[in-house]
Amino acid sequence: MTAAATTSDTAAQTSGKERRERPSTFALILNNRLAAAGLVVLGLIVLAALAAPILPLADPNATDPANRLAPLLTPGHLFGTDALGRDILSRLVWGTRVSLLVGFSASLIAALFGSAIGLVAGYAGGRTDQILMRLIDLMMAFPYILLALAIVAILGPGLINALYAIAIVNVPFFARNIRGITVGLARREFVDAARLSGKGPLTILGSDILPNVLPTIVITLSTTVGWMILETAGLSFLGLGAQPPQADLGSMLGDGRKVMFTAPTISLVPGLMIFLIVMSINLIGDGIRDALDPRLRSGALARPAFRTKVAKGRRMPGEDIGEEPQPLEGGSSHHSPLPADDSGNRHPPLPAGISPTRGEIDKTETSAAADLPPCGGSEGRARPVARPGVRQGRGGGQGTNPDDKSVSPVLAVRGLETEFRIGRSVYHASNGVDLTIRPGECLGLVGESGSGKSVTAMSLMGLVPSPPGVIAGGRIGFKGEDLADAPDGRIRALRGGAVSHVFQDPLATLHPLFAVGDQVVEAIRAHQPLGRKAAAEKARDLLDLVRIPNAARRMKALPHELSGGLRQRVSIAIALANDPDLIIADEPTTALDVTVQAEVLRLLDELRRERRTAVLFITHDFGVVSEIADKVAVMYAGRIVETGKTAEILARPAHPYTRMLIDCVPVMGEPERRLDAVPGRPPAVNRLPPGCAFADRCPRVRPDCREGEIELEPKRGSLEARCLYPLGPGEALSGEADPREARP
Repeated sequence: MTAAATTSDTAAQTSGKERRERPSTFALILNNRLAAAGLVVLGLIVLAALAAPILPLADPNATDPANRLAPLLTPGHLFGTDALGRDILSRLVWGTRVSLLVGFSASLIAALFGSAIGLVAGYAGGRTDQILMRLIDLMMAFPYILLALAIVAILGPGLINALYAIAIVNVPFFARNIRGITVGLARREFVDAARLSGKGPLTILGSDILPNVLPTIVITLSTTVGWMILETAGLSFLGLGAQPPQADLGSMLGDGRKVMFTAPTISLVPGLMIFLIVMSINLIGDGIRDALDPRLRSGALARPAFRTKVAKGRRMPGEDIGEEPQPLEGGSSHHSPLPADDSGNRHPPLPAGISPTRGEIDKTETSAAADLPPCGGSEGRARPVARPGVRQGRGGGQGTNPDDKSVSPVLAVRGLETEFRIGRSVYHASNGVDLTIRPGECLGLVGESGSGKSVTAMSLMGLVPSPPGVIAGGRIGFKGEDLADAPDGRIRALRGGAVSHVFQDPLATLHPLFAVGDQVVEAIRAHQPLGRKAAAEKARDLLDLVRIPNAARRMKALPHELSGGLRQRVSIAIALANDPDLIIADEPTTALDVTVQAEVLRLLDELRRERRTAVLFITHDFGVVSEIADKVAVMYAGRIVETGKTAEILARPAHPYTRMLIDCVPVMGEPERRLDAVPGRPPAVNRLPPGCAFADRCPRVRPDCREGEIELEPKRGSLEARCLYPLGPGEALSGEADPREARP
């Protein structure tokens, strides 16, 4: 057997084991206590109804006038007898059997025909949609119980006719729901691809659209069965359903109505049975809805809480909040404490700083000939190349020195561990992350997709959904305060105030139904005691600050009426609304075209220098990092593998992974240069290998790279790397001299 085949078999076995470890839908339902209780109650009722023919029960239709209206616990009649002397327990079991059969049958019929109408109307559209939906509207114009009575009146009393009536009046409910979902799916790209492949309409409906609407059908069905049973019982109560001597729960209620004051148990027993059936079905329906919702398949079946859960007894790092690692001889490190601020205040305001003018900003920037061309400009994207004596990145405005260790950090994260616990699997999304950002400093967090960048950023303010997310270890130091220990009220005050976010897709984060000006005003008034007029004036000033043309008129625009660049500027204005100390920008330029990227990056850079705001900038593009970041932290498989000043990392990285990421960026003037992607794939974070997680993809790997724990250690200059065999200055991945170092 070849090595490739062995690897394939091992991967298949691991994948199969992972699928077995992930909880099944049934297990998720059982994990919901209310749904499990409903399932137990309904199971017992259905079991008793199915076993009715073999249970030692009296004839449900046999009358005994001599023993009429016998009370509860009468010998031979556990639940007593009715007005004709018939055994109530026997009629209850047989009547439940009939009611369940009719209710489930009517639900299936309504789901079948209603879903079919909704699928056809939603997919076909046009005249077909108009005709079918107008017929549905016509049915919905009548109260459903009156329509059911009319149908039974036409067909005649009887249990089967009542079944048809209940099914017909519930068809519009299914048709409307399924049609709305199908309309959205019919315009999706995967349906267009199915059409282009030659599939016919019926095939597309059955193979592409139906699987997507099936969870909705199941959820709707599970929540309407109870109503179907109630409606059937109502018709039987009125004498239009089951006919004597046949018993169902509704007819038993009708019989007990006549003697309600003399023998209330005759009505109470079937009424209690209807309550138990309907309640248990509704609880099961809620459990099925949660189990089929991919956002809730977390094992705990609870919607995300206000903030990320912090594990009790979380693992704590050795250093204290506000401490900065300092390199020592021999590659070790110690920690010197940093005060919260000069006054000792735990929540101090940042210094005002000096706001340079636009002309002063432009004077500090190097020319395109000496430095990198603007990111995404007309000159094209260049690979970030650091040159001696040339500043890389635009960080550090006037009055700001990111290297000044006497300045207390705004953010000091130590040993952050964020896990996703799904079933028996634990996914280590952030695995001992350390970050430090000072006032006016921009830290670029770089790595491939899935490396843990966004999870790390969202963990800072507790935005990782719980369940399944859990902060299992570490400290989140914000100006001397551990946010992991902060109460919910403190976190709520910091969100959007001292700490703000700029996300990747502004169209998804801005509310589609409110004008952008109203959303900026809302962000201001959430943290500042301003009237609406004063907040609106400040919102207009913020839109002017982020250089939105004609800000007064743009305030009334909806998000979809603005371009992508303007929407992102609105998001930046919201982030700046309350003078934050820290801005977390999670790939804010990825969804924009290259020219707009340059404008947004320049805007962020200028604003953070003017306001001395700390910025955590997340990206996977070293070209973007070179434009804005003072320092870089490279992340892989949930860990920081290299960190240091931007210029040093871009010029001579120590970790092979960083070198390979930089080599993936095109180099201007070298059209013949081949761009090689990083080979292989990152490891699954629930099965991290021992030693270096990058070992399987590294061209410099050695046997001891796969053993023990590899620490993040100082290498040279400001660089720290998690590597036993780091790259030397001018050394290529192969171990030879880097030919690029020979260029003038």
